[in-house]
Amino acid sequence: MNKLFCKIISICIFSGISLSVFSQINYSQKVRLNDGWEFLRQDLGSIWESVRPVANRDAPEAVPLWSKVSLPHCFNAEDGVDPDVNYYEGPGWYRTMLDVNNPYTNGRTILEFEGAGQKTDVYIFTQKVGSHVGGYDEWTVDITDAISDFLKSGDAKRFNGKIPLSVRCDNTRDTELIPSDMSDFSIYGGIYRYLNLIYTPAVSFTGIQANASVDEKGKLGNLKINGRFSNKSTDDSASLNIKVFDPKGKLVKEENRTISTFTGQELLSVEIAKPLLWSPQSPNLYSCELTLSSSSGTMTCKEVFGFRYFEFKDKGPFYLNGGRLLLKGTHRHEDHAGVGAAMTEEQIIQEMRLMKDMGVNFIRLGHYQQSRIVLEQCDKLGILVWEEIPWCRGGLGADVYKEQARRMLTNMIEQHRNHLSVILWGLGNENDWPNDFPEFDKEKIRGFMSELHNLSHRLDNTRLTCIRRCDFCKDIVDVYSPSVWAGWYRGFYTQYKEFTRMEMEKVNHFLHVEWGGDSHALRHAEYDYSAIENSTDKNAAYAEIAKASKAKQDWSESYITDIIDWHLKEQETMPWLTGTAYWPFKDFSTPLRPTNPVLYVNQKGVVGRDLTLKEVYYVFQSYWTEIPMVHIYGHTWPTRWGKADGEKLIKVYSNCEEVELFLNGKSLGTKKRNSQDFPAAGLRWNTLLQQGKNTVRAIGTNGKGKKVAVSFEDEITFEYETRPFGKPAEIKVTTSKVDDNTVWVEAELRDANGIVSLESSDFIRFESAGDGQLIKNQGTSTGSGKVQAYNGKAKIKLEKNKGKSVVAVKVDGLKTVFVTIE
Repeated sequence: MNKLFCKIISICIFSGISLSVFSQINYSQKVRLNDGWEFLRQDLGSIWESVRPVANRDAPEAVPLWSKVSLPHCFNAEDGVDPDVNYYEGPGWYRTMLDVNNPYTNGRTILEFEGAGQKTDVYIFTQKVGSHVGGYDEWTVDITDAISDFLKSGDAKRFNGKIPLSVRCDNTRDTELIPSDMSDFSIYGGIYRYLNLIYTPAVSFTGIQANASVDEKGKLGNLKINGRFSNKSTDDSASLNIKVFDPKGKLVKEENRTISTFTGQELLSVEIAKPLLWSPQSPNLYSCELTLSSSSGTMTCKEVFGFRYFEFKDKGPFYLNGGRLLLKGTHRHEDHAGVGAAMTEEQIIQEMRLMKDMGVNFIRLGHYQQSRIVLEQCDKLGILVWEEIPWCRGGLGADVYKEQARRMLTNMIEQHRNHLSVILWGLGNENDWPNDFPEFDKEKIRGFMSELHNLSHRLDNTRLTCIRRCDFCKDIVDVYSPSVWAGWYRGFYTQYKEFTRMEMEKVNHFLHVEWGGDSHALRHAEYDYSAIENSTDKNAAYAEIAKASKAKQDWSESYITDIIDWHLKEQETMPWLTGTAYWPFKDFSTPLRPTNPVLYVNQKGVVGRDLTLKEVYYVFQSYWTEIPMVHIYGHTWPTRWGKADGEKLIKVYSNCEEVELFLNGKSLGTKKRNSQDFPAAGLRWNTLLQQGKNTVRAIGTNGKGKKVAVSFEDEITFEYETRPFGKPAEIKVTTSKVDDNTVWVEAELRDANGIVSLESSDFIRFESAGDGQLIKNQGTSTGSGKVQAYNGKAKIKLEKNKGKSVVAVKVDGLKTVFVTIE
């Protein structure tokens, strides 16, 4: 075959074959158990310590002391980025009282865990009712019988009709589990996704699979709906109503049937002529509603699905619905400032919409199965997905290790198969990285990779398999991504096209995921771009600038902006390119980076760990989006520096046809956008700046020469420092009000003449005593108790708590400064 293609087709055979897979159920009777929890970050002697009678708060039985929390909750909400400790890896307990009101006679009561890390045990009173290994796949525990047993016991009376639920989570290091602790991300503990209380009738769905397929030209769609059931009643049949709706909510098919056997089976097969296709531009979603009725009650489930056809050409680009689509991607870790892995639905939706607004149409979910909320957003927003299991680094373990990997692959495919946004099932990441075990056997890794590849295709032959960075396994999977970090780990960014083309030629189906570099938010650098304007050999000038800027190793937003600008420019002239995924969208915590400017944080994100946009976000927008935008580089750069008679470059990132720039009220002229004119697609101006305050205004225009021209504007103000500065000699601390309870505490490192050392990157430490509290351990440039300076400065917030505090600011080799705040 000269191409690799996938149509959405059914592979399930209902003759007892165990590999039939069904998506997770969207239960209608579901309650999120968010409130009323207590937490203990240590182990108990036994489950009895969680439920034993306690006479009062001073009684010996009240020890150990529990704290009140809400779910989702993570053991490591802050310590994953605490500069002074290793993050906690061990057991932790949760407990609450369930108020169970199952509306169904003889119905089932189920706990649904959307994700808990990394090993979990569940108890009703003292009875262990379930266990699970794996921190990222969903799982359920039927607690119906345990509740019944408890209510019949003599212990039930003191709980006043409520049901004591205890959950033990454990993220202790264990090399026989995946992911490896060599993975470059924190392996969190806790009930860090939603935990739901589910009620079902005795006759219920346990799985629904919606298989929608369409031909390459989009002329004819086929829909097959399969179902799986549980029957805990004496009923020998149930009635089923199925409704299918188009993306506008119009009913396109309704069917009624009787279910007389409760094994897996096909429920509906229907053709849909000229279906509305799903794509990033038009994410059309059909839906189906299935209602199951029996003497035990009625259960209704809803699923969404869609029609799309995708294809990877041999040595060529990616096609969706018969047309080329350049995959414009990024990555996501389940990690956020102040909460660790315990992101709320609102936070997840905000993050995914920021990606879409940046122009993303593809995402790799690294390096594990992620929350169903993420996949639901990808379906709705039109973002294609690579999702993978956490076989990441370290080598290959023994039987328990391999069985967990098989199970997590099976669960990921089963639970997320209905999400049409998924096109790739990832089998691993950086599996060429050893050191969890004395043995590192490439042939054994190849053998297990082949097993997972075959398992994936048996479970779902409508998607493709993939891995990133394991060259000795690249021939096994359908799609392969090598490691190409031009300008960061490998060579210079101007070598990107050369490196990529070379790697593409080695495999049939190439996709470039992970590229970019680290940037310390709020740190900027002055580079000399004069060679570009003065040279007759542009390529030589570009190479000179790339080498000079990389040599500084400054971790500035300025350098990463240039890396991204160059990559995006080049991708527009690579017709064979399937696409790329920038690593990652958001900064995230990792125990393997204890010396970064923000300690224990991978800072390669387009946004900070709290979703604060970095300058690079707008570079992506200028290439990837159509909604007009204009952004002057330097919104977070309050002070530029240089000689009084030296020209400086002002860059504007915009997708407008042309931009006019004004400096201190005077026009510097209009320039047309040309994506191949690096940097900033030609929207750059070399100019003299005045000492002190400068105001820059940019006006972007579309439709010039037409009857109606539409303009878009941006403006920044900054200081220009022409005085030379030396090494830091003292710390200057100032405060400024945020609100009635919060102030900024900002430290400046000044030289012997009192001038800010604008290139200083010394570590600055903030400490406080008194009534107030520093907002630290956020893993951000402005939310860290110890952080490298950005252009000779650093700041942090203090919550005053209506009292008096003293903040100490420390830098090695300088006199500590104390400031009183009240």
